[in-house]
Amino acid sequence: MTMPHRYCQDREDAVAACALEDMVLLYHRPSGQTHMVISPVPEILAALADGAALTAKEVHGELARLYDLGPAEHAVPQIEAHLTELTALGLVRVA
Repeated sequence: MTMPHRYCQDREDAVAACALEDMVLLYHRPSGQTHMVISPVPEILAALADGAALTAKEVHGELARLYDLGPAEHAVPQIEAHLTELTALGLVRVA
């Protein structure tokens, strides 16, 4: 049985965020790239704040306290997909 990946932010100061209505600009200092994202990406990153290293299921648990995410069996794979994309962009990393 494969253990689920744990994800975390690289460094607290690696990403600067600026909210513009429904969109958030994320400036990734190490790469010099700016990414435009919408919900649920900012919320996922907030769940990983303070050095937390969480699985997609644990991120779901954090977000489900604040938002109606629907059934976990549908939401967790979507969160995992977002975490995989954020890892590819360098905004989070596998812990």
